Amino acid sequence: MSQSYNRYEKARIIGARALQVAYGAPVLVDTEQTQPILIAAEEYDSGALPFTVRRGER
Repeated sequence: MSQSYNRYEKARIIGARALQVAYGAPVLVDTEQTQPILIAAEEYDSGALPFTVRRGER
């Protein structure tokens, strides 16, 4: 990953991906996990997720 995420962004990315997996999205890594949250965390750790975070000025 070229961008580093803070813990809130990481939680949001993994949570959103876990929801996608729970609703039947294809899994992007080979894993033996069955729980969507663990699958999403493994995908995040491998860098396989196509999520980006847009940060704006406040």
